[in-house]
Amino acid sequence: MIIITGAAGFIASNLVAQLNKQGYKDLVLVDDFTHQEKKNNYKGKQYSALVEREKFFEWLDKEHKHVQFIFHIGARTNTAEFDREIFEKLNIGYTKTVWTKCVEYGLPFVYASSAATYGSGEHGYDDQHELIEKFMPLNPYGDSKNDFDKWALAQKKKPFFWAGLKFFNVYGPNEYHKGRMASVVYHAYNQIGATKKMKLFRSHRNDFFDGEQMRDFIYVKDVVDVLMFLMETRKNSGIYNLGTGKARTFLDLAKSTFAAMQLEPNIEFIDTPEDIRDKYQYFTEAKMEKLREAGYDNEFYSLEDGIRDYVVNYLTENNFN
Repeated sequence: MIIITGAAGFIASNLVAQLNKQGYKDLVLVDDFTHQEKKNNYKGKQYSALVEREKFFEWLDKEHKHVQFIFHIGARTNTAEFDREIFEKLNIGYTKTVWTKCVEYGLPFVYASSAATYGSGEHGYDDQHELIEKFMPLNPYGDSKNDFDKWALAQKKKPFFWAGLKFFNVYGPNEYHKGRMASVVYHAYNQIGATKKMKLFRSHRNDFFDGEQMRDFIYVKDVVDVLMFLMETRKNSGIYNLGTGKARTFLDLAKSTFAAMQLEPNIEFIDTPEDIRDKYQYFTEAKMEKLREAGYDNEFYSLEDGIRDYVVNYLTENNFN
């Protein structure tokens, strides 16, 4: 039995799909299932039970002997949310309880951290543990993820295998429900479809031209492949970056989306909204040596190939993975 929290969400529902494809059917999906807009993310998938997030710990205390692995992907991920109590409850307190249960019941544990922990990148994007204390995230979401990473490293009692994954800019199917927090690829597709043009944020820094802000964009299928690798190997515990290791510009992303839609690029620039302008990351690029040294050697999708697959096989047909 494998547990996946956040199972109605973006990344976790893609993980459930891949687990099903690999023959894993005894899955327990944990989430707040009152959100009807997420229903299609788990509709049609094979699983043993749906467990409400608030009842999960009670369920686990009774059923832990049947559990083989826990993926804790569920979190509040809104980077524009500034109510720290929400993050303290859902991203820190809840995750601490999952960790403690995994220690008590001898369960392997993988959880979602975030590249938001790196803040403006003044200390780089290196996932070595000794650097984590130095990071200064730009928002409460990033703080919550970094605070848990620091807490995890400080624990004397740890699960026999555990890993925290600093997800970089993930895009792909099953993010239809995410609204403003959906990937730039998703918004690009919808903008282009509606207006035949794409608006990108203007640069407000002299060292970056408009549209040449850079991010490490990673296709969700690559994220899921790494999650599967960690479940299957269960060694080399620690905190890992999960990006491609190659930053690309937003212009690259926009042009790739136009190409996947078989349209000529038509791009204009708008001011970055003031509520995020001072907290906006202009460059992210994951150092990936640590995961490679742990044995993961699969190639990642290029930005062009990932966007093409996403647009042609999912967005155009309104398909779910």
